[in-house]
Amino acid sequence: MDLTKLKGHVPDSVIAQLPDTMAKFEINTPLRLAHFLAQAGHESGNFRLVKENLNYSAKGLNGIFKKYFPTLESALPYERKPEKIANKVYANRMGNGDEASGDGAKHCGRGFIQLTGKTNYQAFFKAIGLPVDSDPNLVATQYPLLSAAWFWNKNGLNKISDQGSSDAVVTQNTKKVNGGTIGLDDRIKHFKEFFAILA
Repeated sequence: MDLTKLKGHVPDSVIAQLPDTMAKFEINTPLRLAHFLAQAGHESGNFRLVKENLNYSAKGLNGIFKKYFPTLESALPYERKPEKIANKVYANRMGNGDEASGDGAKHCGRGFIQLTGKTNYQAFFKAIGLPVDSDPNLVATQYPLLSAAWFWNKNGLNKISDQGSSDAVVTQNTKKVNGGTIGLDDRIKHFKEFFAILA
């Protein structure tokens, strides 16, 4: 596969990491790679963002995280406090402790496909041969692509991708990555661009 064709579409720093990452997680066909790049690219604002932005207004919190902030009043103390927001919305799930533990902020979304939760961080570090209690910031600073590929592999997305280049396949991948279909049109557009370049 000629990865030089991706120049100008994907940052050079990402292209440089692709051969090792693809080999490690079997993202080894044009179809798989186009699906992977479309999802990772969308999730990271075209490979620019490596950490989740939780800097929400009270109104935003009430709209996006209604389960945790059922009223505007309940959201006000958390407004524009990303660390506090992460500790609340990610408390007591994905291996994280309670809100006071600080696990939510420590294990918020990082990498090109927002790795989230203590359980995922520990499993990723173990998979690449690092101590499970390694600094979570490494996912953003050194392993944004590798962590995305690990997530991809863990969730069986190569198998889904092998089903073809239809919008339905992109939709299936999107649901696994996003938990819903937010940004589906953009993901489909990116997939078609990458597949045309790589196929």
